[in-house]
Amino acid sequence: MKVKKPKTAYTPSSTFGEHLCIDGYKGSFEKLNNKRLVVKCLNELPELLGMKKLCKPHVYYAPDNSIKDCGGWSGFVVIAESHISIHTFPCRGFLSADIYTCKDNMGIDFIISYFKKRFELKDVETNFIKRGTRYPTKNVC
Repeated sequence: MKVKKPKTAYTPSSTFGEHLCIDGYKGSFEKLNNKRLVVKCLNELPELLGMKKLCKPHVYYAPDNSIKDCGGWSGFVVIAESHISIHTFPCRGFLSADIYTCKDNMGIDFIISYFKKRFELKDVETNFIKRGTRYPTKNVC
């Protein structure tokens, strides 16, 4: 799948950053259960968003905990601007992802479309948070 980079322009704001939480429903079991796909997303998404990875993605299999988590892949990548995490629940067709950055205008529509296509999500719920709304404008030391 060829993915176009979002068109974003950096505009300084008075907040520290942005945090997008995505909950995806009715996704493909095969794609949600694919460790390589989770790694690929964590590898390519930062670059597509104009962010810089500080390390390789870390992805782990989380087994069924007999409570509400039926098991799946959990991964994250630390970026200079903060982090991106993905948690999959193949047996529930569910995905949870967080994109947190100190940049402004992260490209919300692009990110939602990216996850919908990659994991064949039929429905998506999002929460968007402006972080650090009282972020200091001067150093204290």
